[in-house]
Amino acid sequence: MMLRNFKIFIALSIFLPGCIENAKGPDIICGKLNMSHLDHLFSEVNLKNGTKAGIVHIYSEFPDYNYNIEPKEGFACVDDVARAVVLLVNCPDEGNGKSRNVILNEMIDFILYMQSDNGYFHNFIWDNGRINKTYRTSQAQPDWWSWRSFWALEEFAAKSARNVEKIEKASNKLAEKIFEDLASADRAISEVEGVRLPSWLPGKTASDQAGVLILALEKYYQRTNDGRASELIAQLAEGILVMQAGDSLNFPYGAFLSWNNTWHAYGNIQAYALLRAGNLLNDTNIIDKALIEVDNFYPWLIENGFLNYFTIMRREGNYEIIEQEKFPQIAYGIRPMVYACAEAYRITGKEKYLGMAKEAAAWFAGKNPAGKVMWDPATGRCFDGIVSNKEINMNSGAESTIEALLSLQALEKMGINIVELYGN
Repeated sequence: MMLRNFKIFIALSIFLPGCIENAKGPDIICGKLNMSHLDHLFSEVNLKNGTKAGIVHIYSEFPDYNYNIEPKEGFACVDDVARAVVLLVNCPDEGNGKSRNVILNEMIDFILYMQSDNGYFHNFIWDNGRINKTYRTSQAQPDWWSWRSFWALEEFAAKSARNVEKIEKASNKLAEKIFEDLASADRAISEVEGVRLPSWLPGKTASDQAGVLILALEKYYQRTNDGRASELIAQLAEGILVMQAGDSLNFPYGAFLSWNNTWHAYGNIQAYALLRAGNLLNDTNIIDKALIEVDNFYPWLIENGFLNYFTIMRREGNYEIIEQEKFPQIAYGIRPMVYACAEAYRITGKEKYLGMAKEAAAWFAGKNPAGKVMWDPATGRCFDGIVSNKEINMNSGAESTIEALLSLQALEKMGINIVELYGN
C-alpha cells in the first residue's frame, strides 16, 4: 500500500457500470492551503446500507488526473480517508466550518462502515460498494489501516461531544480488541544481523505502526482516562526505544528502525510519537531519545539527499549498511520529519527546530535530488514521487496529496508562511 502509486494498475475512465452512486460534494477549504486537488479527489457516495459517505479517490494520473483503480485492492481506502480526516479536523475555523463538518461527517461514516465484527477495520472498497475483505492489504486485522482509523476517529471525537457520540461505540470496540491483542508483559528480545529487536510491538517489531497507534491511544486516553491506554503507550514506547540504532556520534545517529533491521522513510513517525508519548507520560528519557534522532539523524539524512530505505547489521558494537536505496522518495517519507521537528519546537521552544522543519519541507518546493517542485501551490497537487536524480512520477494520488498538505499544515501551525519555501 505504501508504494502503491508506483505499481502497475488498470486505468478506468472514471467508473464502471454498476458503480455505487457518487457525486461531487461540498468544496474542501482549509485555511490558506490550496485544497483544489484534494477537492478533485473527494466524492460523495451512497453506500449499500443507504449511508451517504465521503471517500477520496486513491489514484489520479498525469496528464489529465482522471481517477484510476488498483485491480487487487479497490477505488478508495480507509488509509487515505483517515488521514484526510486528521487533516481537515485540524483546519482553522474561518467561516467554512459548515461544509467542512459535512465532509468530515461523511468521511467518518465511510470509516465506520469499514469496521469488521472483530473490531478491526477493512481497508479497501470496490466501486460497486463491496468491501474488499480478502486481499492482504484490506483484511480486518491489527495493521496500518486499523491504527489510522483509530487515530482519525479519536481526532474527530476530540472536537465536540456530538462527535464523541458518533464514534464512541466503534472506537471503544476497537480499543478493547487492541488491549486484548497487544497489551503484554513479555519483553523478549531477539536479534537479526546482530540488531536487537523487541517482540511486543504490532507484528513484533513494527515500530512505525506502533508510532501511529501511540497517536491514537493518546487521544483515546484523553477522552476516556482509561489507564490501559497510558500503559500500552508506555509499552509501545519501550519497544520503539529498543529499535533505536546508533547515537549522536555513531551511525545511524539515533535512527528508529521501522521493522526488523530495516529503516525506511515512509511512515517513520516514531520520533514524533515518542515526543507526544514522553510529554503525556511526563517521561523526559523518552523525549531525550526522540530528540537524538531529530538532532543527528535528520541532518545526516538531508545532507545525503534523503533515502528510501536501508538495512543494517551490527558487528563489534558498530552498525554497517547491508544495502540501501535512495529512490523512490515520496511525500509520506517527508511528513514524519516535519511533524517531529514541529513537535520538538513545541516542547523545547528552540528556534532551531523551526529551521529544521522548513529544511525538511523544502523537499516539496524543489530542494530535493531531482530539483523539482513536488507540491504545486497553484494546483494543490503533490506528485507521487521522485524516481531518480532526473525523473519524477507526475501522477498525484490521495496519499501524496494528503501527506503534503499535512506537512504544510504543520508548518502553518508553527507560524511559517509556506511561501517562504518557494523563495517568493
